Amino acid sequence: MKKIIICILFTSSILTYAQFSLSNNGSGLLQGNAIFNKVNSSNGGKSLTYDEIAGTPYYGKGYNPAKFSGTEETALVRYNAFTDEVEVQKDDKTFVLPKNGTFNKITFTNSKEIIVKLDTGDDLSGYFFEIVDGKYGLYKKIRTKFIDAAPAANSYATDRPASFKSLDPVYYIKTPNGFVKNTKATKDIIKGLPERKNELETYFNANKTRLDKQEDLIKLINFLNSKS
Repeated sequence: MKKIIICILFTSSILTYAQFSLSNNGSGLLQGNAIFNKVNSSNGGKSLTYDEIAGTPYYGKGYNPAKFSGTEETALVRYNAFTDEVEVQKDDKTFVLPKNGTFNKITFTNSKEIIVKLDTGDDLSGYFFEIVDGKYGLYKKIRTKFIDAAPAANSYATDRPASFKSLDPVYYIKTPNGFVKNTKATKDIIKGLPERKNELETYFNANKTRLDKQEDLIKLINFLNSKS
């Protein structure tokens, strides 16, 4: 009986901490306006605010309501694809969600899109969009690149302003043994899943699967889950 009571108290304390850490700046959420909305321009010799850069570093438009794992609290959220950070608007202030915190899954309540924090063991570790969950999963990395301003090459050209450019998404396949990363060829998937080699060869021979097409990857993951 004592063990059960201790377990209940421990679980309750975790949920209370999760709610507190989302609402309270003293828990490690970083106030953002002066911290993360500037980019160093080597060519310009100064830091540029996001407003001074063409394009946007953000995925989607504006803030959207979202729920966090470990708490039922809802807050306004946007994903910064340039810094790979989740920004939270709370009490008219903007915070960065700490990656070493407890919030590993964020669900947008309107679009139902899900962001998860993954350790993929490479330079893309961080936040991914969850496309398919299951024994085999599909995850998408959204990235934005900063392109510095450049002066005109000659008198007939014009200066190129600094800009943000959206890059092609990178897809990772989660398997029971880890991740098949940045899948660009069917042989990469077969190599990453040697125990499913015969099934995959048959599947790829019967289907014209484009690995840069999300719909085709979803069909592949659903196939793997249906046969597992």
